[in-house]
Amino acid sequence: MVKAAYQGERGAFSEAAARKLLGDAADPVPHRTFDEMFDSVAVGRMDCLIAPIENTLAGSVLKNYDLLETHRLTIIGETSLGIAHNLIAPRGVKFSQVKRVYSHPVALAQCERFLRANPQIDVAQAYDTAGSVKMIIENGRSDEAAIAGKFAAEVYGAEVLAEGVEDHHENYTRFLLVSQPSRAASIHVTTESADMKTTIVFRVANGPGALFRALAAFALRDIDLSKIESRPIEGRPWEYSFYLDILGDTADSAIQKALAHLEELAESVRVLGCYRRAEPLASNNHANSTTKGKMEA
Repeated sequence: MVKAAYQGERGAFSEAAARKLLGDAADPVPHRTFDEMFDSVAVGRMDCLIAPIENTLAGSVLKNYDLLETHRLTIIGETSLGIAHNLIAPRGVKFSQVKRVYSHPVALAQCERFLRANPQIDVAQAYDTAGSVKMIIENGRSDEAAIAGKFAAEVYGAEVLAEGVEDHHENYTRFLLVSQPSRAASIHVTTESADMKTTIVFRVANGPGALFRALAAFALRDIDLSKIESRPIEGRPWEYSFYLDILGDTADSAIQKALAHLEELAESVRVLGCYRRAEPLASNNHANSTTKGKMEA
């Protein structure tokens, strides 16, 4: 079994991503914070971790970009998971009774239209989607609810009051599988894709055209970049590290030449991982999309 750290409680979307990436070998282990999750792999308590990195509605999970740079770990796989959010409450609670809803801030950002349409419900942040369901069940109040996946309702014996409350049913989160470099070869990733992706982080001097010239190292060789993200450098105001997702393998000669070119231009370049890409997204026609916003009076 592969001990896979994830942030949250049982029933979290990250747990589902761990099982999708690792199959029957997965032994998902919950952690309260992203920091604890990364630390557990860095010191060897866990074999790997599952990190949500971006969502199609809420954008990047910036905390995990920072943790990827500060820890000497490597990305060994990725997957995309369709995310269907639900309003969940203790059994017997009606929608009209709900006065406060809890969830992870990224999940709340994916459900802004539903929350704006129901201004009578106060919004409160929690450390996890599934954890918010666990909390309201333990609290036992008739005026509290949570936003999470259906599996969390099943795990904690709660009831779904409204299905498909995300802003758009084409809602996906991309998860990274991360391990120590020395453990990477021993962890089997269950992906059918043969295409590769490489993720790097680099820094360039803060001057005119510096980023343009850095990206030209890839453009000149017709290398496709699927994502770019910037994060501030601590102690250097208005200067940034840049993360790139490159479609291709570090074994490809064109990518090797591009990285060598980039090293000539940049202050630093680090390959965070070279791994098999997730399968292309199919239409996220989950059951929730057919009953979007259905409520019990």
